[in-house]
Amino acid sequence: MNHAALETSGPFAHEIATLFWIFAGVAAVVYAIVIAALAFSLWRRKRADVPPPDVVPRNALRAIGGSLALTGIILVGLALADFFGNRALTNVPPEALRIRVTAHQWWWEIEYLDAIAQDRITTANHLAIPVGRPVMLELRSGDVIHSFWVPSLNGKKDLLPGYTTQLALIAARAGAYRGECAEFCGYQHAHMSIDLTAEEPAQFDRWLAAQRASASEPTDDLQRRGRDVYRGSTCRACHTIQGTMTAARLGPDLTHLASRPRIAAGALPNDAASLAAWIADPQAIKPGTKMPATRMSADDLAALTAYLGSLR
Repeated sequence: MNHAALETSGPFAHEIATLFWIFAGVAAVVYAIVIAALAFSLWRRKRADVPPPDVVPRNALRAIGGSLALTGIILVGLALADFFGNRALTNVPPEALRIRVTAHQWWWEIEYLDAIAQDRITTANHLAIPVGRPVMLELRSGDVIHSFWVPSLNGKKDLLPGYTTQLALIAARAGAYRGECAEFCGYQHAHMSIDLTAEEPAQFDRWLAAQRASASEPTDDLQRRGRDVYRGSTCRACHTIQGTMTAARLGPDLTHLASRPRIAAGALPNDAASLAAWIADPQAIKPGTKMPATRMSADDLAALTAYLGSLR
């Protein structure tokens, strides 16, 4: 899973990395020149063993003037590099795929926008995008200031309560990437990751079609019992599963929960044991989360876990 700002996988991140190396290279060269000049000056003065002159020599004035001019040229050059770099970061074609990302304490709500309302889908903590196609994220916050950052694809962008900001992504190659909330947003800020999967266009289209479908029907008695447990539990007060007559939006949509790489915004792997532990006592795993503990028998918990684990 790629998670490095200098291991770029798209043109926007590449632009940022290029600017970084330009600024770092220029700064390193200037630093080396200054240190070398200082060392030479100290060595020469010690060797001459004479007090500094009362009047600055003309050649020294020329050196100072040349240094100031060179400094101005360097600063203008860096400013131009930054200007053209920012222009490249905002150059997004109008046919970009539009996705709305809403940050909550402490998870990500993902909505794929579409002109046809019934074709919109909602998921959580997992963002899938097609390789090579521009994606425009509409970023919002449901509570405090958050910051969206997938280092290998673009820079950081803050999500501000009451405002919508935008961030463009283009993945140059297929793969799994990890993003983070890069703004301290509360007690569980460190446990607010997002998984991003870049897929070939045909594979992405299949994923999108599968996400638009209602939850899969249980295939055995244990899963059927789990669905009944879900319908009768407090889970339905916050979560929804398409096809089960629940429509709550306080927590993540669970319709295709089993298709996500991780749960609890990256705090746990998506497997049966982790899911059961999360349902039973989320506060033990992620203290401060808004999800309360769910009290049920071991048999009911096993059935509910089996049902949720079948939702692909």
